[in-house]
Amino acid sequence: MPLLPDGPAPVAPAADARPMIRIEQVSKRFSLRHTRALKEMVFAALQRKKLSDSFLALDGVDLTIRAGETVGLIGFNGSGKSTLLKTVSGVLFPDRGRVLLRGRVAGLIEVGAGFHPDLSGRENVYLNGAILGMTHEQIDERFREIVDFSEIEEFIDTDVKYYSSGMFLRLAFAVAVHTEPDIFLVDEILSVGDEPFQKKCLARIRELQAKGRTMVVVSHELEMLQKLCTRIVVLRKGTVIFDGDPVEAVATLRAS
Repeated sequence: MPLLPDGPAPVAPAADARPMIRIEQVSKRFSLRHTRALKEMVFAALQRKKLSDSFLALDGVDLTIRAGETVGLIGFNGSGKSTLLKTVSGVLFPDRGRVLLRGRVAGLIEVGAGFHPDLSGRENVYLNGAILGMTHEQIDERFREIVDFSEIEEFIDTDVKYYSSGMFLRLAFAVAVHTEPDIFLVDEILSVGDEPFQKKCLARIRELQAKGRTMVVVSHELEMLQKLCTRIVVLRKGTVIFDGDPVEAVATLRAS
């Protein structure tokens, strides 16, 4: 389990803190195909079998996340956690409802997402920095910090298609946290990598919390989230069943 560095517990923002994320009655449905090959589809159609079913991943989710909050999203597999985070990040679009954001958003949704395999680590730093809203000059200024944080200087000019998942993680996390985002989205990324790097990532998250950044974190590491978050939202079958105190949230999930 990722170890949380010592430090003061995160403090919930004032009730009048401005909203940074507004999720308004968001629903998202996916189609699940039962057949893959053309031959299977033809036979299924002749036999009048259903070719697909629909799955409601999010069902009317309504949340407001305010400046300075660190909000955890928890739930069993298939509860809609990652779908909700991808909808907030803009990777997915809701079928109903809308998501409103304020400020610069940096997301670590999947290891290596946004990296071009045929570009070097150095080139991908500039590519990802630009995607996250940084100018070339800003990336120049922070390039050394990014490489030092990632601890992969030896491979920075190697094509990233030769990187391990751990190397992807180090570089992706380093770029994201050095963009100084207003909103930071993290999906299970802290479960990858060795313990020293996990502690380093969590220490950096503490720094972002101290600066008043807004964060949304998806993880199965419940004890870590209890210590890291000011609030936890519990999802079940695409709906919110609890939103509040982290300890109570974990107890709600374990009792469900």
